[in-house]
Amino acid sequence: MNLSAVSKKLWCVHKLLILLLTPLLFLPLIFTLPEKEGKCLYVVLLMAVFWCTEALPLAVTAMLPVCLFPTLGILPSKKVCPQYFLETNFLFLSGLVMASSIEEWGLHRRIALKVLTIVGVKPAWLILGMMLTSSFLSMWLSNTATTAMMLPIANAILESLFGDLESLKEKCKENQEPDNEVLNGPSSVKLHSLPSVHSEKHMLSIDGPDVAEQSDQRSAEEIRSESQYQMKVWKGFLICIPYAASIGGTATLTGTAPNLILIGQLKSYFPDCDLINFGSWFAFAFPLMLLFLFVGWLWIAFLHGGLNTRMCFARNDHRAEAEARARALIEDDYRKLGPINFAEGAISFFFVLFAVLLFTRDPKFVTGWSVFFKKGYVSDAVTGVIIVSILFFFPSQKPSLSWWLDPQASNTPYVPLLSWKKAQDSVPWNIILLLGGGFAMAKACEESGLASWIGGHLQPLAEVPPAAAVMLITAFLACFTEFASNTATIIIFLPVIAELAIHVSINPLYFMIPATVGCSYAFMLPVSTPPNSIAFASGHLMVKDMVKTGIVMNVLGILCVSLAMNTWGVAMFDLHSYPEWAHPINKTVTDVLLSHPPVNATL
Repeated sequence: MNLSAVSKKLWCVHKLLILLLTPLLFLPLIFTLPEKEGKCLYVVLLMAVFWCTEALPLAVTAMLPVCLFPTLGILPSKKVCPQYFLETNFLFLSGLVMASSIEEWGLHRRIALKVLTIVGVKPAWLILGMMLTSSFLSMWLSNTATTAMMLPIANAILESLFGDLESLKEKCKENQEPDNEVLNGPSSVKLHSLPSVHSEKHMLSIDGPDVAEQSDQRSAEEIRSESQYQMKVWKGFLICIPYAASIGGTATLTGTAPNLILIGQLKSYFPDCDLINFGSWFAFAFPLMLLFLFVGWLWIAFLHGGLNTRMCFARNDHRAEAEARARALIEDDYRKLGPINFAEGAISFFFVLFAVLLFTRDPKFVTGWSVFFKKGYVSDAVTGVIIVSILFFFPSQKPSLSWWLDPQASNTPYVPLLSWKKAQDSVPWNIILLLGGGFAMAKACEESGLASWIGGHLQPLAEVPPAAAVMLITAFLACFTEFASNTATIIIFLPVIAELAIHVSINPLYFMIPATVGCSYAFMLPVSTPPNSIAFASGHLMVKDMVKTGIVMNVLGILCVSLAMNTWGVAMFDLHSYPEWAHPINKTVTDVLLSHPPVNATL
């Protein structure tokens, strides 16, 4: 058996090999490090490897603390199990239920089409419209659901602009042949002949009754140039949607799992820290999202052919005619939705109420409505669950008094806005388990002293200027999350980053917030995020397209986060001073370090 055959066999069982060999590989940690810290690090590294390689399903790996922490003597089960349904999980669950009701009644599609009718159909403006719509929806829906919903809309618009993509690819290939210099031959007629049935999928270069004459007048170079432009714009459309969904998810606490991991671990490590809630996070992250969306749009539109004088000046040419068809397609799809019905109106009302109540509960910069209740009793989770509970009994049809008075009226049971079956099918319960596994890991790192022990070994990083440290942390996690789940990444590194901040006497939020946001900035590879994978699975993007666009997006994201942290972030969270709520933890850290001094503490 040759080497190639052996390697193929090994690849077939590589997950099983990882499951069997990884525990043996890390076993020396238990015997060479301080007892509790070594055991906890053993479990953390084991889970990190399983998460990064997906040797086990992510949710199954997240449940390992339930069996490993008690059996290894790290944490009793009565402290581990409650971590799987903290109030943060309820906030996340309420967001998911609200999202499922929006999807149930198609409100998200109405929002998307309305935005596209407003921004116009020129490529650069359409890319902006796609990004704005995707980012707004992903603030409330999952990034994956947003991408899956927006891509078919994008493809329909693109086909109305440029025709069938496979034909466009074929045209590009044939026009690149060195011998294809004469456009008036039979091959030219075949390439650019008008379809026998008028459709909205005509090519951008084929418009009107004089198409044959128009195509005859164009040189091979013009045809090739136009085809390349169309391909670039098509790729720009497909690539902007997953990127905007990832950016938009950072704007709300419920938008993406790493944000909830942050709030959960803050409550675990720093119980007295009440600076981060839905309102204060939105006030910080929403401007950051808008800034990154704008610079990201400029880059994507520049790279993929959307930035040109056509943005501001109208031209009466073949592109203008194709754009008119695309506009008609969008407007026709919006008209087909009909007027907004009672269910959509009700969902819109509760959606706005959900956002407003979460934002105004305790926004920090003004007094919130939570002052009307006993202090510390009403949280974001309480607010979210109250609103989504109403969806399960509020009627989806307008109540009518005449129904009660008419004995002949049909006695069909009323249908609520949301059924439990729909919610149960829509909620990704594996993510809730993943959040719980992260909180359990954080609790174990805190109780065992592992985070403090690691933080002590990072003391040399105190020499790095804080502003530079923010950029390094964001860059490192943005790169790491290209190869691993963003939730798993933040679970692994956030405890270490918190301890690093304490050891260098920096406000922990100054390091933890950019780390959390950076975990969502995975743009370079198809495997980085599910939205990237969905766009790549369309078959119209290549890895090099995502790498070329994504590497600059990563740099822009790091710069935007750094700017946000050092401007309005400093003012909102008082990041230049070391907070009182971090001092009790600091005292615990000192006690741990005295009992287990780090080996390289003098370096």
